[in-house]
Amino acid sequence: MVTPNAELAYNSKIEGEVVVSRLDSVVNWVRTNSMWPMPMGLACCAIELMGTASARFDIARFGAEVMRFSPRQSDCMIVAGTVTYKMASAVRRIYDQMAEPKWVIAMGACASSGGMYRSYATLQGVDRIIPVDVYVSGCPPRPEALLDALMKLQGKVRRERSATQLFSA
Repeated sequence: MVTPNAELAYNSKIEGEVVVSRLDSVVNWVRTNSMWPMPMGLACCAIELMGTASARFDIARFGAEVMRFSPRQSDCMIVAGTVTYKMASAVRRIYDQMAEPKWVIAMGACASSGGMYRSYATLQGVDRIIPVDVYVSGCPPRPEALLDALMKLQGKVRRERSATQLFSA
């Protein structure tokens, strides 16, 4: 059956089945829409991180619903909560085990700057042991703030030069 506007539609026999794009754009599009977070829930911010995966906020809309608790299967670490010096070596080890490219979101005041804890046991910001790409403010931050941070991280990934990373390895 032929539709009345069939001539206005895309005809693969005439135009062919070729899509032209830059390799950077395609690779970054795939990376942007399939981020698999490694949740490092260390304190009360972890509850808000769990809330982000619920139906009300739905982190799946951004391609990040696959929370992996294995560093080799994740590419985005979300540090949610207070990092103590005793826990810092474990956080660094898990970060080192993640495959490249990898990104980090520091969620909450404690992960970003130590929060209200100015003690000998608390690390004053996770950026002292691992590089952080996006900071989320708040104590604890709302799930919307984490989704905003995820969108900012996706924007950063879209602007990266990924083809040189693929062929330099």
